[in-house]
Amino acid sequence: MKTNVTSHQDDAARVVAREIAGLIRAHDAAGRGTVLGLATGQTPIGVYAELVRMHRAEGLDFANVVTFNLDEYVGLGAGHPASFRRFMDERFFEHVNVPSGSIHVLDGDLAAVDVPASCADYEAAIAAAGGIDLQLLGIGRNGHVAFNEPGTGRDSRTRLVELAPGTRADAARFFEGQGATPHHAITMGIATVLAARRLRVLAFGAHKSSIVRRALVDPVGPDVPATFLREHRDVTFCLDEAAAGELPQETH
Repeated sequence: MKTNVTSHQDDAARVVAREIAGLIRAHDAAGRGTVLGLATGQTPIGVYAELVRMHRAEGLDFANVVTFNLDEYVGLGAGHPASFRRFMDERFFEHVNVPSGSIHVLDGDLAAVDVPASCADYEAAIAAAGGIDLQLLGIGRNGHVAFNEPGTGRDSRTRLVELAPGTRADAARFFEGQGATPHHAITMGIATVLAARRLRVLAFGAHKSSIVRRALVDPVGPDVPATFLREHRDVTFCLDEAAAGELPQETH
């Protein structure tokens, strides 16, 4: 496990974007594609902005990139203003040349009876693509990773989950209040995330400092699902100084 603390979140975003760009270019030179696991929310916006800039200004080519998003709210179609597919389209996909057939986002607008098969198909698609080369992640204020809420086991896979009240409260600003916020989501599991070859975990701001400390210091276990990430062979926590503010000095 590594921690990379920068003075500002924009610096951390650039570091991660450059790593992704380097991975894409190295794989292109070797004649292979790149599989990226993508996250939504405010935290990775800077990464996507820098990748878009590099595409436009430096010719970064996404033609051989395959993407898989972490999660999606249940009950939202792809065009809903708060859907993660809409977020990704507006922030990233519409501005780069990832082929449309190479973009994978979980479908939150399915009948309940169809969700298990859709989740199994998602896992199969990741495997068929050769696995995820680099997975972007954030950390929820209760320690969730994707929508793997506290209590989630290490062996969890892509599935339907119930959202914790605090998670729904945090998301309410994207809906018409908490009453309109979905109660469920579909998410990659912890085991799905840990199968990626690289994990890059972003957390910014003083409001994340307490959970960052717990993720990096607490015993590994389901109480704080983000602690499971420490077991990965190639994980870096990319933090700004505010998010790292409660960490013991020896961790960074």
